[in-house]
Amino acid sequence: MMIPLSWIRQRFCLFHSLQAPPAPEKSPTVRNFVSTLSGSLGGPTKEEALKVPLFKNMTEITLYFAADCPPLSVIAAAKIGCIFVILDSNLPSGSTPFLQLTCGSKLHGTNVLLRYLGREAAIPNFYRQNALEAGQVDEWLEYASIFSRGSEFESGCAYVDEYLLLRTFLVGSSLSVADIAIWAGLAGSGQRWESIRKSKKYQNLVRWFNSIAAEYNVLLNELTAEYVGKKGLGKPSMIKPKEREQRVNQSTNVNGESNEKGKVTTRSTSEVELPYAKIGEVRLRFAPEPSGYLHIGHSKAALLNQYFAQRYQGHMIIRFDDTNPSKESNEFVENLLKDIETLGIRYEKVTYTSDYFPQLMEMAEKLICQGKAYVDDTPREQMQKERMDGIESNCRNNSPEKNLELWKEMIEGSERGLKCCLRGKLNMQDPNKSLRDPVYYRCNPVPHHRIGSKYKIYPTYDFACPFVDAIEGITHALRSSEYHDRNAQYYRILEDMELRKVHIYEFSRLNMVYTLLSKRKLLWFVENGKVDGWDDPRFPTVQGIVRRGLKIEALVQFILEQGASKNLNLMEWDKLWTINKKIIDPVCPRHTAVVEEQRVMLTLTDGPEKPFVRIIPRHKKYEGAGSKATTYTKRIWIDHADAVCVSQGEEITLMDWGNAIVKEIVKDQDGNVTELIGVLHLEGSVKTTKLKLTWLPVIDELVNLSLLEFDYLITKKKLEEGEDFVDVLNPCTKKVTAALGDSNMRNLKRGDIIQLERKGYFRCDVPLFRPSKPIVLLAIPDGRQQTSLR
Repeated sequence: MMIPLSWIRQRFCLFHSLQAPPAPEKSPTVRNFVSTLSGSLGGPTKEEALKVPLFKNMTEITLYFAADCPPLSVIAAAKIGCIFVILDSNLPSGSTPFLQLTCGSKLHGTNVLLRYLGREAAIPNFYRQNALEAGQVDEWLEYASIFSRGSEFESGCAYVDEYLLLRTFLVGSSLSVADIAIWAGLAGSGQRWESIRKSKKYQNLVRWFNSIAAEYNVLLNELTAEYVGKKGLGKPSMIKPKEREQRVNQSTNVNGESNEKGKVTTRSTSEVELPYAKIGEVRLRFAPEPSGYLHIGHSKAALLNQYFAQRYQGHMIIRFDDTNPSKESNEFVENLLKDIETLGIRYEKVTYTSDYFPQLMEMAEKLICQGKAYVDDTPREQMQKERMDGIESNCRNNSPEKNLELWKEMIEGSERGLKCCLRGKLNMQDPNKSLRDPVYYRCNPVPHHRIGSKYKIYPTYDFACPFVDAIEGITHALRSSEYHDRNAQYYRILEDMELRKVHIYEFSRLNMVYTLLSKRKLLWFVENGKVDGWDDPRFPTVQGIVRRGLKIEALVQFILEQGASKNLNLMEWDKLWTINKKIIDPVCPRHTAVVEEQRVMLTLTDGPEKPFVRIIPRHKKYEGAGSKATTYTKRIWIDHADAVCVSQGEEITLMDWGNAIVKEIVKDQDGNVTELIGVLHLEGSVKTTKLKLTWLPVIDELVNLSLLEFDYLITKKKLEEGEDFVDVLNPCTKKVTAALGDSNMRNLKRGDIIQLERKGYFRCDVPLFRPSKPIVLLAIPDGRQQTSLR
């Protein structure tokens, strides 16, 4: 079914604003036309017709309920799940809500209706596919009723808050009707939940609630505005006919507000708006060049694109700008997609600029024929000087016929053609040098990673980007402010091509101290063996920082805190690692390690003659971390650095055991401590001791560890203009320390994050495969000022 775009927009405004029908016998009106429809409206031109599935079901389903007790969760599930449901609120007070199906069957009860809608929804796995997760959803549906029992409201909040500590959703890895049921239970309590939401009492619960509220902003804001009163659920608010008419004629924005012209308004000046953006019509692209791995700077661009796409209920695509075969490869494409998935970026589809090479060549020929482009054989160095001085090329006034002749030489890759390039005829005297006849096409007889040796010429980014943006229906091109001077060029090229306008929105480039984000410079480190690869923990790539132990939640929080500001800034890594610490510290297991070099034995003369084992928590405040077996022996290992701090006769605390008194300190001829002798004093108070020491039993089951610490690759916070990074290379960027770890660590898996007591946080990079090979642990910064390894 082909549906004109204008018709869809008209219905969208109508469907999204009208109230429930006054009575079943009258013509029903649609209330729950959802944002997923508006998100599918993007397209290259206003005149284009699109194939749009209006609803998953096109049959008539009516939800009957009492006006004083609307089933908030059921209505929300229908809206979000794209289920066409007519609402009738004329049941008597206290009645159980039910669905009337077209076949005449009825389903009664909130949880039954949620299960039905979950199975019928357009959202994948809304009710789950396997039996286990379906059962878990059922448990949460039953549990949601706790929020309607006033005395148990806070205990319900506390339980869900703890459950969500390490989870994004209640069941599985995506939204389900379980999330909707709990969300509705909280939102339905009105002012009580809003008061808690503004406090810092249940941070995990608030984070989860806010993420759902942000994802479905318009739908849920409208729902709560209509059905939730100041003191909880109440009667639906009556809308006057005049106000209803205004709603029909206005576009709704992301905050549930509108203005006369249908433009998006903002509720808070702290929220940045996209210019000329309308709900459901925004179409964005994240367009990396496949010439390296995704780094933290790219992450900002990707996440901001997703943020605006979700906020305006629009679309986002991934496009690879693969116009330079000399730098690009399939390896980079694959790893960029992997990194995009790691960031949790949701996109509609993946496209390539190379998909449009035939159309781009046609456009180039069209511009040549129109006298808007010309072929130039001026040597590159001379051309650069002429552009700087505003001097026109000798080739600028060649006839279209002459330019087409040279253009064919370029296409063939002939000796003459290889000396030429295609330039746009813009304005060589313009103060903005980007408008001084930029290059559109260059010869490059290098095989392309996708299409082989089919072409000898390739478009420049400046020529291809505006063309493909317009063809793919992009409404807003997000670009970092470093491209500001080229915005005029972008618009002028679109104008010469006679294509629809694409709005540019700028944001500041994310710059980090002691960090290089140029892919060319990062490639130098890889090619010269200064790092182990693009995923090296010293690299600012997504794979590098994740391998070092950064949680994606921390990265997302850090970047979104910067927002879409246009202010240039130089960010400290410490801030990012501080956010990361707040995420990992409450949940990561605690273990013990002793540095192998010069470790010192402490002999407890009254210690256990026969070793014994106790099972203790791996985290004293988080049960989910599990437990560990700790062996207690007469002889134990302690770090040399701790041993030299102990005085004879001093009482110390052995962590997870108790106090001991050091009776004797044995040193070698050079004055180095080699052994300590002491006695247990378990009745002593840990509050009175100055030293709290970690230790390991002297047993064969200890595991070998390699602890890796890292430093910045360069020694200068920020390079000056023209300064060569090679001149400020850090000579020492990695330090390896051999250590012994408790026997429980032999079960670590790659990616596990732990805390070594009094040594910091570590991520397992290489688990224990063979007893002869050590476990490799990478140190995770904790947000404190990083110290040099030199």
